[in-house]
Amino acid sequence: MSATTARKSFAHQPDDMVSTSSSTSNSIAASPDHTPRQSPSNTSLSSLDSNSEPELKAVSGKLLDTYGNEFHLPDFTIKQIRDAIPPHCFERSGAKGLGYVARDLASLALTFYLFHTYVTPENISSTPVRAALWTVYTFVQGLFGTGLWVLAHECGHQSFSPSKTLNDTVGWFCHSALLVPYFSWKISHSKHHKATGHLERDMVFIPKTRDEYASKMGYYAHELTELMEETPIVTAGTMVGQQLVGWLLYLVANVTGHNHHERQSEGRGIGKTNGFGGGVNHFNPSSPLYENKDAKLILLSDLGLAIMATVLFLIGTNFGWANLAVWYFIPYLWVNHWLVAITFLQHTDPTLPHYEGQTWNFARGAAATIDREFGFIGRQLLHGIIETHVLHHFVSTIPFYNADEATEAIKPIMGEHYRYNVEGGSLGFLKSMWQSARMCQWVEGCEGAEGENKGVLFYRNRNGLGVPPQKMSPPAELKAAKKEA
Repeated sequence: MSATTARKSFAHQPDDMVSTSSSTSNSIAASPDHTPRQSPSNTSLSSLDSNSEPELKAVSGKLLDTYGNEFHLPDFTIKQIRDAIPPHCFERSGAKGLGYVARDLASLALTFYLFHTYVTPENISSTPVRAALWTVYTFVQGLFGTGLWVLAHECGHQSFSPSKTLNDTVGWFCHSALLVPYFSWKISHSKHHKATGHLERDMVFIPKTRDEYASKMGYYAHELTELMEETPIVTAGTMVGQQLVGWLLYLVANVTGHNHHERQSEGRGIGKTNGFGGGVNHFNPSSPLYENKDAKLILLSDLGLAIMATVLFLIGTNFGWANLAVWYFIPYLWVNHWLVAITFLQHTDPTLPHYEGQTWNFARGAAATIDREFGFIGRQLLHGIIETHVLHHFVSTIPFYNADEATEAIKPIMGEHYRYNVEGGSLGFLKSMWQSARMCQWVEGCEGAEGENKGVLFYRNRNGLGVPPQKMSPPAELKAAKKEA
């Protein structure tokens, strides 16, 4: 695919709000050299099998994203992406990685020391002032904690250092300290990378289809065009709930992950579904998110959580639970908030496609992500996880400190399929949360699409924003019921 000029004009939005641009790219050893297709007969969630996919019909019908921009299926390969990246971008340094861990731990420790020593009744007599300062403490510690989380994320992808032992040791300690089941998360997160953008195999923020959204609302799919706009207060309430408990619900009940566990290759998903009590979570070795061989790693993750929970219990018992809430648990909620916000905005945007199995392939899925900008916080405290996510989905073993250069290298290869939204910096990032929540309610196909294009779905909404949903006829059984009535 030849390089193309960045497209910067989008319907219903400022010229430079969300863009697609020119780029070149490269991939890691763990990624397939040539773009594979999912085998429709293969039930393994982590499979990238490419041998049994039938030929699809030629594409036809215009594809429109939510803004009304025409979309064309990506046709570049992972090998093209990989070959475009300078070789030194793949080099990992354990010493450099440990240096960043030391920096983040020192930041956490120093912040605690300063506030614990100086923000006291002896030094600051005003209770409201002390409360305000401790509120700032929780926010700052949440940022430093998120940075540490990101470094453990690097460990999970083996981009932290060339040593798997060092990576997993550091990752287990850092994530356990943040009450994250490291190996359990690592395994499910790997499957997310292997099926990004796939409507039946992805592991995070899979959008509802039109039928699923309508069913949840108590309507038929054809009736969505007749519904009134969702009130902003409902949108805001949904967002608050997502940001407060979204991460915990993902761990405990696999919320936002796929719900096709009956396809698990070892049969352990039969009768199990997402939700409380459904048998799908990140703590049970028998969960269908894992295979039998993963059992010891899941238990090791649980052990890390048990150790950290014991430490927190001892701190709360000896120093007071109110103190522990301020010192640890409120910053912990901030960490969870940032994780959910970042992941949501990496994979939810009016310009992003999602794919059915017959159209999905690894390169198309990896391109169905978007880079954003969060200024100093994003690039320095959060180690660039927001600004270089597209590259990360193509080549997850490239360390974050080489990701900017690698991102520039892949842009000419990706062309119009490189997506970014840098308008407004940090404030623009936060504004995008609201915009995506209002515009991205479900996904559906585009009118007249055939062949591969039929398997490309874009976000639509009932709020009158962007391209309107298709008008649909009632299902045949409903028409028959009405005639009989």
